[in-house]
Amino acid sequence: MTSEVTAAAWAARQVAPVRDDPAGRMALMGRCYSGPFGRAPRHLPFRRAAMSFMRWQLRRGVLRPASDGRPGSAWWRAVNERVVRDGCEAVGLSGGLPGPPSSRTVDHWLDFVGHPTARAWYRAHNGSVVAAYLENRGLAEAENQTERFFMNVVLVRVLYAHALVAAPRLSLGPLRPLAPLLGDPRLGMTGIFLQLSRVLPDEYPLRDPVRTYLDAETGFGRLLDFGVIVPRLQQLYAWSAHELAAPDLLGCVRDGAPVYAWPFEDRGVWQPPRSVVLRTVHRALPPARPSPRRPWSQRP
Repeated sequence: MTSEVTAAAWAARQVAPVRDDPAGRMALMGRCYSGPFGRAPRHLPFRRAAMSFMRWQLRRGVLRPASDGRPGSAWWRAVNERVVRDGCEAVGLSGGLPGPPSSRTVDHWLDFVGHPTARAWYRAHNGSVVAAYLENRGLAEAENQTERFFMNVVLVRVLYAHALVAAPRLSLGPLRPLAPLLGDPRLGMTGIFLQLSRVLPDEYPLRDPVRTYLDAETGFGRLLDFGVIVPRLQQLYAWSAHELAAPDLLGCVRDGAPVYAWPFEDRGVWQPPRSVVLRTVHRALPPARPSPRRPWSQRP
């Protein structure tokens, strides 16, 4: 590295050559977890969750360039690029390149570099993801209905995985002692929350109606989404907006229904199906009620 270029400019130079190379993007992200000098043993275990999420994107083909015979998604490419670029910039800054950080999300990555904990990783990773969602809403609107629905599902899942680690009472109520273990990005369980391969085929774009995929969802996925996460959605977004310092995230939910590039009038897809099992889960794991003096947006 040379001090003649800023960390932000250096990061842009790393990303540019792999913009149309999905495998190159993945390799670049992997290198970020090795740090600026090729050895970062405390950071490397967190690569597992990041790479699992990205491998899912590669399998679906969403990162294929526009020039490909079967082009990928402009929206997914933009979201992925934001995550990779923020990570690269943090590597440059930690390696001695001049700053300042180009965004608050890069600050989150620097916090993770200095203190590599599960909560710090989620704040960095999800901060970049949320920022990319918010700045690319126009690209999201150009996707078909089913793709837009699953954009919301992915966002819900990554926010919930973060809450498992950083807000156990919000995420699992009476089972909160289990939450940090289930959400730890260094462990294999996190892959359940950060990818949807058990529901979606490895293809892009999705061609069937939303209901087709909902009907195909496995029992565990149905319990997770409708039994545990959906009853907590409004609280989850409020807490995440505060945790990530991203107040505009609250514009992606309305009355407990995700509305990112999705009309509120079609919120019925988020209503849980009638099921004795789901009713049992709702009774066993009711959403916790925050204190009036400390709303979820201010709770750890």
